[in-house]
Amino acid sequence: MEIAKLLAKKKFEIKYTKSEDELSRDLNAWGLTAMGVGAIVGAGIFITPGIIAANYAGPGTMFAYILSAAVCALAAMCYSEFASTIPVAGSAYAYVYTVFGELIAWIIGWALVSEYLFAVSSVAVSWSAYFQSLLSGFGINLPDFLSVSMGTPGKSGGINVIAGIITLVIGFILAKGIKESTKLNSILVATKVIVIVLFIVVAIFYIKPKNYSPLLPFGFKGVLAGSAVAFYAYIGFDAVSTASEEVKNPQRDMPIGIVSSLLIASVLYAAVAAVLVGVVHYTKLNVADPVAYALQLMNQNWVAGIVSFGAVAGMTTVLLVMSYGGTRLIFAISRDGLLPKPLSRINKETHVPVFNTYTFAILASLVSMFIPLDKIAELVNIGTLFAFATVSIGVVFLRKLDNYDELPVGFKVPLYPVIPIVSFIMCVVLMTQLQAVTWMVFAAWFTFGLIIYFSYGYRHSNLHKKNDNEDDQDPDIEPTM
Repeated sequence: MEIAKLLAKKKFEIKYTKSEDELSRDLNAWGLTAMGVGAIVGAGIFITPGIIAANYAGPGTMFAYILSAAVCALAAMCYSEFASTIPVAGSAYAYVYTVFGELIAWIIGWALVSEYLFAVSSVAVSWSAYFQSLLSGFGINLPDFLSVSMGTPGKSGGINVIAGIITLVIGFILAKGIKESTKLNSILVATKVIVIVLFIVVAIFYIKPKNYSPLLPFGFKGVLAGSAVAFYAYIGFDAVSTASEEVKNPQRDMPIGIVSSLLIASVLYAAVAAVLVGVVHYTKLNVADPVAYALQLMNQNWVAGIVSFGAVAGMTTVLLVMSYGGTRLIFAISRDGLLPKPLSRINKETHVPVFNTYTFAILASLVSMFIPLDKIAELVNIGTLFAFATVSIGVVFLRKLDNYDELPVGFKVPLYPVIPIVSFIMCVVLMTQLQAVTWMVFAAWFTFGLIIYFSYGYRHSNLHKKNDNEDDQDPDIEPTM
């Protein structure tokens, strides 16, 4: 095993033939923004504000979201430079491949696979719960052995069939093509934004100023810990960067899509958190559905029903976008030879990696059906923060590439190198706030990924084959470093 091969870097000028590997460019800035809002504003806005308020930040929950948004904004600028400079599928994996080499790229890619797979599975479980809540309003109640996973606290559970079915349905929709998926996503995003604004407008008249005192019952440490939890709500913008290869004008549209979706989502999250803790005392918000709970206390049951519908619509968009991001990440890794080739095979009619899409949907479906929510959500935050930290510091190395001046740079991080370095440090700080069990699970996933790389990826890497062929032609040429 050669160290040079482990650290070999992929140059952006490597091309792929249109007949086999090219995705269609159908997305614009609006489509990317809708995609970002669709991924960011979902289960988190209907669930996490209550958890953070009751356990971490109290009435200062809005500050936890703002702090997380600030960290994400720094990382978003770093992502924007990469996405506009290296507009290919794969997000952080593809970026890291160009600046740190193959092994680090695989590690980041594998961490992101966990993010997308477990994020989709966890949201599917939440979608199932809200959908069943809607059904109960019509007098339809499913038995536990068909509606919740075995091991779910307080339930006799068996198989969460609803979660499994919705995941497969999302895979079917994505397999039909990016245009169709984007249209549905835009409609659902508009629906849930209207529902969230409705909640804010109605609830603002029920705010009790005394609920804001004390503002920070757990101190700033509580806000910091709450930010680590709130970070889960913002990870969706990473999925936007996976769309680089399907954007009409990536140099212009990628930065707009990433930054604008994060800005819109941040305002919505902070507003919901601020209103929620004003209506209900933070000590009473440790419930699964804090928004619906607040509306019930206000005797606004008609709004609660609409919010439940909005929650289902909101989580559907998260499932769409995060599933999309996961399939495009796996597509990029497979195209480089590090995963089996069928995972990067493109359908000639829809220009979608259909086998990849169905494979991802089936895996996520199985996880969501058999594993409880509290178990499958553990890997999401740490994998994302790890990727964000690496991309942030990667901008420094991107600027030092020999061919940087030849790349189609569409956006540059301001205050370079301060912002990339600060972003890296803040991501690491948030990682330290995560529970020990999360680190242990991540270590196990990390080890499993290395086994796959050294048993398959290392031996099938396209870059290794390319460099080996160049060496055979001219012994004086060394692998790209």
